[in-house]
Amino acid sequence: MTRYIFIVGGVMSGVGKGVACASLGKILLSKGFAVSAVKIDPYINVDAGTMNPLEHGEIFVTDDGTESDQDLGNYERFLGRSFSKVNYMTTGQVYDSVIKRERNLEYKGKCVEVVPHIPQEVISRIKVTGKQDKADFVLIEIGGTVGEYQNMLFLEAARMMQASNQNQVFFVMVSYLPIPSNIGEQKTKPTQTAVRTLNAAGIQPDMIIARSELPVDKIRKQKISLSCNVPVDYVISAPDVKSIYEIPVNFEKEDVGKKILEKFGLKDKKQDMQEWRALVQKIHSLKKTVKIGIVGKYFKIGDFTLMDSYLSVIEAIKHAAWQENYKPEITWLAAEKYEKNPKETAELKEFDGIIIPGGFGNRGSEGKIKAIEFCRKQKIPFFGLCLGLQLAVIEFARNVAGIKKANSAEFTTKGDLVIDVLPDQKVLLKEKKYGGTMRLGAYQCTLMKGSKAYQAYKRSEISERHRHRYEIQNEYKERLEKKGMVFSGINKERDLIEIGELPNHPFFLGTQFHPELKSRPLEPHPLFVEFMRAATR
Repeated sequence: MTRYIFIVGGVMSGVGKGVACASLGKILLSKGFAVSAVKIDPYINVDAGTMNPLEHGEIFVTDDGTESDQDLGNYERFLGRSFSKVNYMTTGQVYDSVIKRERNLEYKGKCVEVVPHIPQEVISRIKVTGKQDKADFVLIEIGGTVGEYQNMLFLEAARMMQASNQNQVFFVMVSYLPIPSNIGEQKTKPTQTAVRTLNAAGIQPDMIIARSELPVDKIRKQKISLSCNVPVDYVISAPDVKSIYEIPVNFEKEDVGKKILEKFGLKDKKQDMQEWRALVQKIHSLKKTVKIGIVGKYFKIGDFTLMDSYLSVIEAIKHAAWQENYKPEITWLAAEKYEKNPKETAELKEFDGIIIPGGFGNRGSEGKIKAIEFCRKQKIPFFGLCLGLQLAVIEFARNVAGIKKANSAEFTTKGDLVIDVLPDQKVLLKEKKYGGTMRLGAYQCTLMKGSKAYQAYKRSEISERHRHRYEIQNEYKERLEKKGMVFSGINKERDLIEIGELPNHPFFLGTQFHPELKSRPLEPHPLFVEFMRAATR
């Protein structure tokens, strides 16, 4: 029998529902249960693929090519497994499915209404996930904050599930306790209000995870318990931490897993958090630092810096650094400033390694090319991801291979287009079919023996996740190879270049795929490890 745990947010967005969901899943997994997870995004968008990273954060891609919310990345990293399209749901998907069913007469002539048919579709999708993943527990994170109009139908679905499965459903609210600087104490009123709003939707939380800058003391726990009708030991303190990977360990200090199992009348099957605890200890004990610069453009929002645009890249850097016994120091470097003043690239000497992540569009591209040129000439370890590989090829073509007008069709129609649109993508772009149409998901790649890539993976055949429309053109391959670039990874099915590297360099390598998406804290990605080894030599 599958049990369902709904995670909802109170007070404000960005409070950490996704990490809380992943942490609860990790705890239940460590106790011997099969765990799956679902992220519900209350957007009309069918998927996350067309969303601006500055608004929504990173677009996380699964093996089957689903463009999803970044929280699926957290689920994968904490649970150590891959997810698929059944683990991600949007309002757009749900409505689209119901409309298609109505058109196909699957409702047998009934009047199709928002309630109950939309919530029923949500429930059906959640149950399919549990069945497909053969899960003892399915954790469902409802995006947004209680009280928002957008997620009301998902809360209604959760209420209906509880009404028909009383002993199979558990509700967790992740709420925020602010500490106003002029008052100096944690305030519980916003959480009380959030719970009453949830009550108005017909749902009573079984557990409250109280997020705050500082631990929640006994007095505040008692206050929340009394006002929100939750047992005091089911009010869980969740203070700010140095690393998100501490959170399952901190939750277990309050017996969160045991309390959830008690509600379902279950007991531990085993206890297996030793390796995870060791990782957390290691993170806290590291003294040596490695300085990594990320040259990008999706991190500046007014006066604030958004890290979520490159979340998986950041986590992959951490995983590799920790394995090599280093504490990473990550710095954001705006590509556009190198366009305005190429001499600014001299600051790259301060770093042990430079990463150019994926992205789209012309903005900042020439600045990134200047950064790549500096890394190549100064022998600074360089790692290019997706667009990072394409720009590295353009830089090499211009400055080494003598193809002075080398460029990408993404930026211009003139010059030598060493990077061009994939043939099938040209048709899609002409027809303005943008959403869900890129080369997405996992594809095979064959590695060249003796290459840096082969050295990292230690095998010839690999599978990695993609998200791109543009590709290095084979007609330029021989000219680039003659000047020293090695194309060490090839997709043989379509003869597509997947990896390019320079052999006479500490580390100069780019991938058409996104290796960061498959890195895990206990299993760092081999290419990030190899990059980190070069950066720490």
